[in-house]
Amino acid sequence: MNAAFVPGFAKLTTGRADAFFVAAATGLFAGLSCAALLAWRGQLAALWRPGHWPKLALLGALGTGLAFFLFFAGAERSTAIETALVLQVEPAYSLLLSWLAFGHRPTLRRVAALAVILTGIALALGAQRLSGSAGVWLLMATPLCWQLSHLLVLKRLPGTHPIVLTGARYVYGGVLLALAFALRGGALPPAAELATLLPVLALQGVVLSMVGTLLWYQTIARLDLGRATAIVVPSIPLLSLGASFLLLGEVATPRQWLGLLLTAAGVLAMVTGPAARARAPR
Repeated sequence: MNAAFVPGFAKLTTGRADAFFVAAATGLFAGLSCAALLAWRGQLAALWRPGHWPKLALLGALGTGLAFFLFFAGAERSTAIETALVLQVEPAYSLLLSWLAFGHRPTLRRVAALAVILTGIALALGAQRLSGSAGVWLLMATPLCWQLSHLLVLKRLPGTHPIVLTGARYVYGGVLLALAFALRGGALPPAAELATLLPVLALQGVVLSMVGTLLWYQTIARLDLGRATAIVVPSIPLLSLGASFLLLGEVATPRQWLGLLLTAAGVLAMVTGPAARARAPR
């Protein structure tokens, strides 16, 4: 439910300000709220623990810094419905990385389900949109950053508290985005526009980003990465249709509806299958 509003808000904010500024401001709001939460819990120093902080910084650079830059730049060039649809490529990355990193060999059922999901995406977007839009390719690269950051958490940061992981994502990521925006010489929106935009960016950073990430890290601590991705990610476009209509008045075309139904069928097949198991050691 939280993630269903992410594409609509991204389109709303990037339609009013430069995508790089939106990414930096959203990351900073999320980072500030994470820092405050960690300080209140007495865990702020965990972000700079010797021997630990470089991995946390890399987590922030991948999961927020680069991912936010790609996501908001892609959303600026696409509709909210297209944004939600393209992000459904994430299970493909998840399936491959889970296999390579954990030995979670993809079953025939999961491969077939993934094929149905990808067919639904291709049908909903159309060949011309898939091949000719820079926004689509930017959005397709975004989930790879997320999945690599999840892999880093599972392989190199096991046992780290979800609040510390979330704090690292947004404190380090938000600072990196702000520095990059400043070094690029980015301009702020006019004062009147900025005053009305800041509350929306704060909501986007604190609720849609920070709270959503906390929920996600609680999830992958309990389910294998491939299944967690398959449950969470492809359900988002179905819910986001309503959110996009409420925020922007966007209505899905019949072809997009058919693509979404195919995606939902692929999700059902993947979610109802058995959990992934690592290959047995020799």
